[in-house]
Amino acid sequence: MKKIILSAVTLIMLFSCQNEDNSSGISQTGSTTLRNCATQEVLEAQLKEDPTLALRMNQIEVFTKEAILTRRLVNGKIVIPVVVNVLYRTSAENISDSQIQSQINVLNKDYTATNSDFSSTPAEFAPVAANIGITFELVKIVRKSTTKTSWGTRDAMKSSKKGGIDPTTPSTTLNIWACKIGNGILGYAQFPGGSLATDGVVIDSKYFGLSANDSYPYNLGRTATHEIGHWMNLRHIWGDSSCGNDLVNDTPVAKTSNFGVPEYPYVSLCLPTHNEMTMNYMDYTDDRGMYMFTNGQKTRMSALFVSGGIRAAFAQ
Repeated sequence: MKKIILSAVTLIMLFSCQNEDNSSGISQTGSTTLRNCATQEVLEAQLKEDPTLALRMNQIEVFTKEAILTRRLVNGKIVIPVVVNVLYRTSAENISDSQIQSQINVLNKDYTATNSDFSSTPAEFAPVAANIGITFELVKIVRKSTTKTSWGTRDAMKSSKKGGIDPTTPSTTLNIWACKIGNGILGYAQFPGGSLATDGVVIDSKYFGLSANDSYPYNLGRTATHEIGHWMNLRHIWGDSSCGNDLVNDTPVAKTSNFGVPEYPYVSLCLPTHNEMTMNYMDYTDDRGMYMFTNGQKTRMSALFVSGGIRAAFAQ
């Protein structure tokens, strides 16, 4: 059984342990770019720049464990206000209001288990498949023209001084930046505990919402579902190391990231023998291959919003 790791030193090692098979940059099979989330790499850079971040994240882990053990979890309705910040150089990058709303619609379905493919969950995993019970409301769209061809992962898009857009009330609003990230990266998020000045999620505009056919196989809005999972304290399903720990008890141990749409049952190379949950939103599969969270992931997310939790202001 997976266990919550509370040692600050061990936590730093856990957060910085990245599978060598998942380095940043463009990964390709034939002409298809493989899913590439830069959240882990961004976290590693933040940990190096701010030694106190690991301590804050450790405190969040301690609080999360206590909230789960005492069942001090949110039972009411949580609605997350969302501001979408669009940075564009080309007309294609200046995504439409309707495309932005399509992303909100996808999130509301995925986080309430009302997505049509939720019913595809294998019987083996059905007992732990979860309705997270969190919804999202678009409150504002901010647009800004730019001459930048790509923004990278150093959070420049989040600062007006660097040509980007400052976040709107990040303590009570989820800010999402839509822009050209570059280097084959679909998106990245900031974990709870980081600076409010950079809090939020970045999605490459090509993969934002129900997008064009040339965005296939990432045209169903699941990049944002995945990244917002990080924003709500979820790890990659493989724990960012070989047969690693994602700090959730009901997600089977995974050898590494999975791509494409693996056929179930997908037998793990991690012992003892078991099937991997490749359809979990926190894997790297194609958009059409991911369609569920678990109850364990729900409890981790819910712990953020209870009184004293790092994102408690969203639940008020």
